[in-house]
Amino acid sequence: EVQLVESGGGLVQTGGSLRLSCAVSGFTFGDYIVGWFRQAPGKEREGVSCIGSSDRSTYYADSVKGRFSISSDNAKSTVYLQMNSLKPEDTAVYYCAADRFALGASKKICSGPNLFGSWGQGTQVTVSM
Repeated sequence: EVQLVESGGGLVQTGGSLRLSCAVSGFTFGDYIVGWFRQAPGKEREGVSCIGSSDRSTYYADSVKGRFSISSDNAKSTVYLQMNSLKPEDTAVYYCAADRFALGASKKICSGPNLFGSWGQGTQVTVSM
């Protein structure tokens, strides 16, 4: 059974930083894409960033490019999302998700939450003004 556990959310002021972690278990980590999605109240879930565990390909949504950085530690089966220069509009519940794909990370894959079959429970990120 695939399990994903997020941690690292919290309350931060505008301009601050947070690092989210997603611990993955239950499958061969190197064969999957792990993605970060977020959902704000009243809005649809949107793709933020994702990484291919074997080829380390990455994708970032335009709204977070230059501010967020995704990385993975395959030895620890953990994916990280470093979030810098946070803005109030980054406030959301952040979820990590994983699934097996034939190709690496791309906008098509990483923008589609319906393409991912395994999800974590989510972690709240709140950015105050």
